[in-house]
Amino acid sequence: MWEDLLNEFSLAPSLPLSVVVARTLATVVFCGLIGLERETSKRPAGLRTHMLIGLASCIYCLLTLALLARSAEFGDTIRMDPLRIIEAVTSGVAFLAAGLIVFSQGKVRGLTTGASMWVAAAVGVACGLGEWTIAGMTVILALIIIALVRKLEKRAGTYEEHD
Repeated sequence: MWEDLLNEFSLAPSLPLSVVVARTLATVVFCGLIGLERETSKRPAGLRTHMLIGLASCIYCLLTLALLARSAEFGDTIRMDPLRIIEAVTSGVAFLAAGLIVFSQGKVRGLTTGASMWVAAAVGVACGLGEWTIAGMTVILALIIIALVRKLEKRAGTYEEHD
């Protein structure tokens, strides 16, 4: 049992850590720039929402690469399309997240929650595939985006209690 657990957590990542760090951080910065523009334009989907959606998309791509890199482990007896796994998760979570988004009294509510659900799905897929580095980095970045960025928004006076 302990050997199985040790093997599980010693799975070699499919990409170098520096690549994973660069891709996830660049995604947050790039999507943050878009979100900042939307935020300053007083649009419903702002900084945090764009950052979370970008982060989730990046993670889904990294996980697809991880599956492709590990395809030899499955042999010729199993045919799989790694995109189908990720498509199923994203469409299912998108459906649930859309149910949280409400337009009421001229305000959109629930966007950040919907985006955070999407990120949570990406973390779940990462953990399910044993991509612990990707999952851990995603959780840390998502918590920073949700909590720290909210504090920064409050200091800047751009935060509204409708997300």
